[in-house]
Amino acid sequence: QVQVAESGGGLVQPGGSLRLSCAASGSIPRINAMAWYSQALGKQRELVAAIARGGRTNYPDSVKGRFTISRDNAKNTVYLQMDSLKPEDTAIYYCSVWTLSTTYWGQGTQVTVSS
Repeated sequence: QVQVAESGGGLVQPGGSLRLSCAASGSIPRINAMAWYSQALGKQRELVAAIARGGRTNYPDSVKGRFTISRDNAKNTVYLQMDSLKPEDTAIYYCSVWTLSTTYWGQGTQVTVSS
């Protein structure tokens, strides 16, 4: 069984920073890509950042230059450094872990950007 657990969410003021972490554990096969998605209230889940096993990254324009994804393959862990946060970044952030055959999801962590 595979577990995916996020941590690091919380309340932050506009312009502030947060660092999210996500660890995959259990009987997990080789991990290819890892990614973060956000889902704001009443909206669809959207890709925030993705990173391939070799380190290539992908970001939508809305977070380029503000968010940075990184990973530690030895620990099956992925991180999301979020800087210059805006109120519109408020959402539940989900971690996803992609293997050759399956995508695993965490339960999500709430990020609220408000003064």
